[in-house]
Amino acid sequence: MANSSSGHGHVHHWETSVAPMLIVGGILFAVVFAFIGWFSYNSTMLAVVSAGVGTPLLLAGIAKWTGEALTQKPLVEGLSPAAMPIFIISEVFIFLSLFAGYWTMRLSAGADWPPAGTPTNFNLVLPIIMTVILVASSWTYHVAEAKLEHNDKAGFKSWVLISIVLGVIFLGCTFYEYSHLLHMKFTPSTNAYSSAFYSITGFHASHVLVGLGIFVTILLAAMRGLTNKYLTFCAGLYWHFVDIVWFFVASQVYYW
Repeated sequence: MANSSSGHGHVHHWETSVAPMLIVGGILFAVVFAFIGWFSYNSTMLAVVSAGVGTPLLLAGIAKWTGEALTQKPLVEGLSPAAMPIFIISEVFIFLSLFAGYWTMRLSAGADWPPAGTPTNFNLVLPIIMTVILVASSWTYHVAEAKLEHNDKAGFKSWVLISIVLGVIFLGCTFYEYSHLLHMKFTPSTNAYSSAFYSITGFHASHVLVGLGIFVTILLAAMRGLTNKYLTFCAGLYWHFVDIVWFFVASQVYYW
């Protein structure tokens, strides 16, 4: 952290942060090591421990990074809107790798898809409901951004809260579906389709969870009178990206 003097005293400038390392470490443990433990070593303990270590790191990194964005002045204003698309491009390639694995299995199976052990009564209405909920949350956050642009702080907080509620409902639908499928003995290790299904939908759900963490931090800061247009804009870009990706997730793993 560097300090620079101005006519009004010292201004704290945001130059470096440990938050990205916390987030990367959290993802490494909560996603990578947890998946390796579950799928490669069939170790529930390793998966749970990895997720238990990674999740707090991930949440701490999100909280610290957004807190810095809201309370500290960056050395160069306005870089985040340009950097966010670069981050999103990297995320696109991660999702593409998951889809490529699924497409390879799907096309090579031919008429034998879905494999034995897959429930025949998959709920195909719930993904449509989840799509409506996620699209609605993108719209409500767009309204929140417009409220902030017009300096309507009360409206901004209200619409961010609505976006959070919709995101929580979306995750609730995901957990409800997982519970229903696990009750039918359709687990990540049932067959190739189940592994792809839980991996792709779970990876998307983790992005929704991260977005909700950012929204909550923005809302709590706004309640203290702290807002940052760059952070708000980038959070919106990220959320809209998660929304768009869901269309591919739903169309591929549910309807193809």
